[in-house]
Amino acid sequence: MKVIQVFDRPASSAFYSVAGRLLFIESNDLELCDRLQQLFSGWQLTPVSTPQRSPDVRISFKCSESLPTIPRDLNCFEIAEGGKCYTDGPDFQLAIGKALVQLKNGSPVAVTVWLKELPEAEDPLLARVGSFAVCAALRRYGLFDLHSAGVVKPDSDMGVVIVGPSGSGKSTLAVQLVRSGWPYLSDDELLLSLADGLVEARGFRSFFAVSTDKSERLKHCFEPDAQREEKAVPRVLLFTRLSNDKNSKVNKLTQAETMTRLLRACPWATYDTAIAGANLELLSALARQANGFDLSAGRDLLEPDFAANLLSFS
Repeated sequence: MKVIQVFDRPASSAFYSVAGRLLFIESNDLELCDRLQQLFSGWQLTPVSTPQRSPDVRISFKCSESLPTIPRDLNCFEIAEGGKCYTDGPDFQLAIGKALVQLKNGSPVAVTVWLKELPEAEDPLLARVGSFAVCAALRRYGLFDLHSAGVVKPDSDMGVVIVGPSGSGKSTLAVQLVRSGWPYLSDDELLLSLADGLVEARGFRSFFAVSTDKSERLKHCFEPDAQREEKAVPRVLLFTRLSNDKNSKVNKLTQAETMTRLLRACPWATYDTAIAGANLELLSALARQANGFDLSAGRDLLEPDFAANLLSFS
């Protein structure tokens, strides 16, 4: 691991836009900047060369031999993704491994990502803390992240959101649908927003990452040779889980069951107290707007066109 000293002046900076919001990203080390540019190139963020206004979000990535001290009087809880979150009203700090993410609410929203060491190229830590930083800031502007895949029924704007933890078959199902001619949003993470009572979904990551072994450690990353949509209106929610059965099974959920599943999939709706009310409002609207289904994915999911036929009810 390479240890970097902190410098006051950023070595590089860049602007990006997403869903009408302007992000300013800066770093204190050129090698770290190169890693960030590679990381952001795989996300659906649009580079902006000459912004005409002040940024909504400012994110600083810094490397230091020691991380800032977290005050002892903050509320603390563990998060499902690993690590601990410390909250103080609208602000919070997130400790993950040898990294610390600090967010201060304001205009712009200010986020500092501290790295004790520059991770190796294959280490997923930078991607994790980078995603946390961007998504946490965007939540302050009504863009709520959901760990899910998103595809669009051909010749429509009807979105199908595939929800589930890592290893639940989200990417596999999304790949099968894309191969059958379905446009896509993302295979891993979506940004949800609420406008005039209607929930819209946008993709966050542009490439697909499909496991090549049962341990989930090896992934084949690629960008599908298919149409990518900017956004869609979710009308179907599929909550997936893998089974050892030959045949897949689909069961319709009630609105209350759908809402319960969404709450489990969106921990920040309760962790991030500053935006909890707005996040819950969006999830409630989504549960009313879309039909929820439980999918027990069997081995037949890999058969050609099976996934598209499975969703013929939509």
